[in-house]
Formats: sequence, structure tokens, C-alpha cells
Amino acid sequence: MRGEGVGASVLSASVTIRKQAHMADTVARMAGTTRARTSAPARRRRSAWQDRLAGVIMSGPALLVFIAMFIVPMLLAVVLSFTDWNGYSLRFDFIGFENYADAFKNPRTVDAAIFTAIIAVVGTLLCNGIGLAVAALIAGNSRGNTVLRTVFFYPYIISALIIGFLWSAMLAPQGAVNSLLAQFGLAPLPFLTDMTFAKASVILTIVWSHFGFNMILYLAGIKSVPTEYYEAATVDGASRWQQFRNVTLPLIAPVLTVNLVLTLVGLLKAYDIVLALTDGGPAASTQTIVYQILKDSFAQARLGFGAAQSVVLLIVTAALGLAVTFARRGADRKASES
Repeated sequence: MRGEGVGASVLSASVTIRKQAHMADTVARMAGTTRARTSAPARRRRSAWQDRLAGVIMSGPALLVFIAMFIVPMLLAVVLSFTDWNGYSLRFDFIGFENYADAFKNPRTVDAAIFTAIIAVVGTLLCNGIGLAVAALIAGNSRGNTVLRTVFFYPYIISALIIGFLWSAMLAPQGAVNSLLAQFGLAPLPFLTDMTFAKASVILTIVWSHFGFNMILYLAGIKSVPTEYYEAATVDGASRWQQFRNVTLPLIAPVLTVNLVLTLVGLLKAYDIVLALTDGGPAASTQTIVYQILKDSFAQARLGFGAAQSVVLLIVTAALGLAVTFARRGADRKASES
């Protein structure tokens, strides 16, 4: 009996020890789970900070270049716009807003700004209209369309100065175009010597050299439209024009916005083609605002005045770009809601 009592006691103690060990193990696992749950947000926070730090380190060189090549010159231009610095001497005086007042009163600057506005508006409409039409016509996958895309895009990759000199030789009084007219018994046209003809020549040359870029962007947008939409429209009896107007145009609206902004901003800075084609003539009728800025800054040694015109151009360009972007977004929002 005594042996049985001892055995029972040992067995009871063993069971108790196992229960305690099991409880201890359970508590340890719960504590580990709690610590894991507690440390998970911390690890996520550390991972987020590490990702941000890596992003800053990777973008650092590009950011430094952007600051050095854009932000710093822009701030220097703003400071110099309040001075009478001639661009050569180390002495200059602060003259307040005199340069800005002169920019709005100077007739040469006003004429250049008006012609620049004409180039920007007419050129933007023509580049996008022609680019979109050509893109829609050669969107197919045939070999001929591939050749046409190359032909239409090629002028865009040529230097603007080369294009200007090329068309200057063709449109000169004794150039190729007037020689061709003479072969048909027609009188020569004053493409570069008459003010109206010269302005039209500048605008059409710019459009000819630029619309290929718009065409490529529109082609990319048209290619991204799912073919199922066109198939459904065909089943519903929609014509090619109805498919283009009701399917293609709404779906490439973001591409249209990008094209409008890029073209508008680019044409506001038109200079190279004007320099090579007409050199601002005749009688300064084709001078653009950038041409005028460079002329005032260096030829006239009024870099402070040129800086003031540059600041005004920067503000106008940014305002117009934002206005076009917001207008297009508003139109897209209304179209999606309707």
C-alpha cells in the first residue's frame, strides 16, 4: 500500500510538472506573438524610412543637377531683373521695377510678344490638328504606314537651325520655290521680304518641323485604345468618323492635354528657326520674345532688362500651361460624368 501511495504521489507530481511546463510554453508563445505583433509596425516604419532614404539617395544627383541648372539660374534671373546690369561689368545698381515697366511699354517688346502669341496659338492648333489627323490615317500596321511615320517624324529630329537655313534657301527671292513658279510663268512671291508673307512662312515652317512629334504621341495614344471598343462600335453600326469622335477622342484625351501643353510651351520659346529663316526681319516683324530677350541682353548690353522679360515669359508660360491642363481636366471630368 505504501508503494502504491508513493507511486501515486510521483504520478501526480509528474502530471503537475507537465501542466506547468505546458502553461509556461503557452505563455511564452503568447508573449512571443505579442512581441511580434508589437514589433511589426516598427519594422514597417523602419522599412518605409529605409525606402524613402534610398529614394532620396538615388534621386539626389538628378535633384542637384535640376537645382544647379534650373532653380539657381531662375533665382539669379529674378534678382538681376531688378538691376541695370549690362552683363559685362561687376558693378550694377538696383532700380526696382523699372525693367518690368519698360518691358510693358517698349514697343519692340510688345510687338515681339504679340507675334510670339500668334505663333503659339496658331502653331499649337495646326500642329495638333495635323498631327492628330495624320496619326489617325496612318495608325494601321502596314509597311507603307511605317515608312510614312518615319518621313513625317524626321523633320522633328533635325536641328531647328538647319531647318531654318534650308527653308531660307528655298523661299529666298531666287530660291527653289520662286524658280519653280517661274517655270510655270508665275510671278515670284515675297516669302521672306514682305511682312505678312514672312510671318506666314515662319509659322508654317515651325508647324512643318514640329507636327511629327505630335503625330507620334497621338499614334501611341490611338494604339493604346482596346480593339474591343471599335468592334463593339462596328457591331452597333458606327461609321469610322463616329468611332473616331466617340471612341478614340475621349480615350486619348490625356494625350491631347500633354500635346497641347508641350506644343504651347515649346512655341512660346521659338527662336532658332526665326534666327535662321528671317533673322527677325523684315523690319523686325518676325522677332519673337526670346529673340528680343537675347538681343536686348547681349547685343544691347541690357542683361537686367532681358532678365525681367525672361521672368515675365516664365510666369506667362507657367500660367498658360496650368490653365490648359486644368481646362482639359475639367472637360474630361464633365465627359466622364455625362
